[in-house]
Amino acid sequence: MDYKHLGRSGLTVSRLCLGTMNFGSRTEESASHEIMDRALAEGVNFFDTANVYGGEAGKGRTEEVVGSWFAQGAERREKTVLATKVYGNMSDWPNDTFLSARNIVRACEASLRRLQTDWIDLYQFHHVDLRSPWEEIWQACETLVAQGKVLYVGSSNHAAWQIAAANEAAARRNFQGLVSEQSHYNLLTRHVELEVLPAAKHYGVGIIPWSPLAGGLLAGVLEKAEEGRRADERTQKRVAKLRPQLERYEEFCREIGAAPADVGVAWLLHQKAVTAPIIGPRTMEQFEGALTALHLQLTDDQLARLDEIFPGYKAAPMEYAW
Repeated sequence: MDYKHLGRSGLTVSRLCLGTMNFGSRTEESASHEIMDRALAEGVNFFDTANVYGGEAGKGRTEEVVGSWFAQGAERREKTVLATKVYGNMSDWPNDTFLSARNIVRACEASLRRLQTDWIDLYQFHHVDLRSPWEEIWQACETLVAQGKVLYVGSSNHAAWQIAAANEAAARRNFQGLVSEQSHYNLLTRHVELEVLPAAKHYGVGIIPWSPLAGGLLAGVLEKAEEGRRADERTQKRVAKLRPQLERYEEFCREIGAAPADVGVAWLLHQKAVTAPIIGPRTMEQFEGALTALHLQLTDDQLARLDEIFPGYKAAPMEYAW
């Protein structure tokens, strides 16, 4: 396993991040524990969750599954870089949502109880809250850091100007600010290349891509359809719209003898701004498959071919100005 510092921090994380969104809902607790055990055995030390994960089992259930795994001991907690999130509503009651100082602190306490741990390595804002000022947000985070309950802070789904505003506000308070940004980034969705990635580079913010396979579109969706696997209606509409590109992509993967899912993750690993793509397996087989992407080296010519199939963006304003 290769490791990389998370942004400008001294925190070392694996090049793959284990996403746990399926745990406790689509993946039962015992199977979730087995996947997490296997992840540590393979050197994957970076786990991502959120307070709202749990699906039909209820919000908070995924954190409970991770917590019951930590409770088994054997240095599971000590070996894991734990990331969770705050923002989404945990109830219909006022103040149980968004990024007020009250919700940040209380949500953190609740996550710690569910996770059965004393600290969160990376506490992330699940979405931007335009109504809560950064001074208030950082006041709450400073309290949690001083108490040892949070070590680092990151964002998710933030625009470049919001990352800049956050870290400038933190600097005025002599606080570390954001060290990571969890963005929607894959071969099909490359908008962050315009401004988010340049801002992240400037502020020393590591990029953690979510949905690296575009909801399965980059995992060989056409081949699977030929085998008789039927996707949901929304995915079918997206496939119909993107079929020419997907046909070229899957043909390219066949040419180089690599699975489409491996190519999609490997492409992200070749992007300098990326710290660790998030893989979200439902089964052990899916987790094992994701590991193979770590060993796939793409040549400059192959990367250029992928850019031809799925064109990206130059950094703004060069993308659209002289």
